[in-house]
Amino acid sequence: MHIRFLGHSTFLLHSGEHRLLIDPYITGNPKSPVTLEEALTWQLSAVLISHAHGDHWGDALAFGKAGTPIIATAEIGGYAQKHGAANAVGLNIGGSYAADWGKVSLTPAWHSSSFPDGTYGGMPTGLVIELGGKRVYFAGDTCLFSDMRLIGDRGLDAAILPVGDHYTMGPEEAARTLALLRPKVAIPMHFATFPPLTGDPQIFKRDGEAQGVEVRIMEPGETTEL
Repeated sequence: MHIRFLGHSTFLLHSGEHRLLIDPYITGNPKSPVTLEEALTWQLSAVLISHAHGDHWGDALAFGKAGTPIIATAEIGGYAQKHGAANAVGLNIGGSYAADWGKVSLTPAWHSSSFPDGTYGGMPTGLVIELGGKRVYFAGDTCLFSDMRLIGDRGLDAAILPVGDHYTMGPEEAARTLALLRPKVAIPMHFATFPPLTGDPQIFKRDGEAQGVEVRIMEPGETTEL
């Protein structure tokens, strides 16, 4: 699996003929290395949404209106369908969606979730994604919580975790999750996009590698391989 970081919390996962876009915040993202016009030319298998805040929901409707399935909570799926994304799929926490590319399961996240217009977006979630024989946990926006141990019991090739502080956990708390999640690789996200996000990913790397976890700090546009 190839993982491309597109700034903030936006990632493109690619394995074989399949591409999954996570939290497609492109328009208005000061860290995005691509334009929406470019991204719309990608042949995506699905767009996955962790929660409805504008910096995660982002350009989802543009992809949904073009026919790409949007996979998220029932509230987000229903909102997407109502606004022209006919192939949107609504799940709930604990549920999974399987397709020819693999599977995604929704996990809890401790945060909030509403659309930019104020519509309730359901519970915020994390995503456990199975693609190309790999399993990746995308935490979404969250704090540390003890049930991460149960997520780790699934066996994780990688964990993508927010470290920016203020709206999510900071780097020290994010590093503490690694003892619960036990991933082979950890990738920090949701830092340095806006002034309040002051969490230092180097602290996360230091504390994570002290636990024996490989931490990869990615620059926007960079790709890594599992």
